[in-house]
Amino acid sequence: MFVLGVAAAVVAASARPADAAKPKKKYFFELAEVKASASLGQVGKDLVPVTQTQVGKSISSHEQIVITLDGAPDRANGKAFKAYLKKKKLAGAYRVNVELIAFEEETEEKDDSLNKEKRLIVRLSLRTFGETIPDRVMGFSGEGSATVKLDIGKKLRPKDREYAINQAVELAMTDALASSMEKLAKPPPPPKK
Repeated sequence: MFVLGVAAAVVAASARPADAAKPKKKYFFELAEVKASASLGQVGKDLVPVTQTQVGKSISSHEQIVITLDGAPDRANGKAFKAYLKKKKLAGAYRVNVELIAFEEETEEKDDSLNKEKRLIVRLSLRTFGETIPDRVMGFSGEGSATVKLDIGKKLRPKDREYAINQAVELAMTDALASSMEKLAKPPPPPKK
């Protein structure tokens, strides 16, 4: 029984490097807009600048995403632009829109606290939409969400709230980008006849 488990582990371990060696496709992303769902009201509007900063950081630090196209031809010349992408070994170019779709914030008493210490809980969800450049056809969508729990002591400070929100946006965007990359990696559907 033990030998079988070891053999299975060796087979699984030897399969991983082959998958890891496969080069991942790269894409050009241009952040077009970050907005909040109307259902979030003023809170959503207040979160847009923070979200825009964190989304920009997440996109620019992703290993499969390029954010600049040096020497690219004008996008109006679609044929030349697509040839440029191919020459640069980019699988596609996308205008990306991000929408905050849910946000909750609450403080709670810590269960084990004798000093009435509190915990801040931030829940955030967002979605991404990407349309192709230059054709402006829907290219992908992705959703991401995160929950951040932060011990804050006896009272909530603005820096604690800011930190928790930044972390939630970063984690949700990482989740949404993973979902988006998974969809982009799939082969396109066959054309309809």
